[in-house]
Amino acid sequence: MAMEDEIRDGAEETGDEAIPEKRYYRIGEVSRLTGVKPYVLRYWESEFRWMAPQKSRSKQRLYRRRDIDMILLIKKLLYGQRYTIAGARKKLREMGVGAALETGGLSFETDHRDRYRKIRDELARIRAQL
Repeated sequence: MAMEDEIRDGAEETGDEAIPEKRYYRIGEVSRLTGVKPYVLRYWESEFRWMAPQKSRSKQRLYRRRDIDMILLIKKLLYGQRYTIAGARKKLREMGVGAALETGGLSFETDHRDRYRKIRDELARIRAQL
């Protein structure tokens, strides 16, 4: 139990796993921490230009904490909010990448739920009239 407390003290939770406090993370670590496959991360680099990690002398990708936060934000848009890549790119551009990261990521989820609830209620009323 004491070991778990030590891990939590030096790390931040991201849902399934804690992110240890380090200066750089390799692509395998980032993949494990975010739940995004390495080939998907490499693809996202080509689609989201601002998500370009530094590279070491041996050409290994070195991600920073900000890069991981960006990956989690993109993952939330693509998989959680069901945006297309073009839609996610546009949304991030509209919000500003820095602003999106500062807000802790897209709190507009509840707006969609309210909208869907209203649509469902309206459809139920229409169905009752038929």
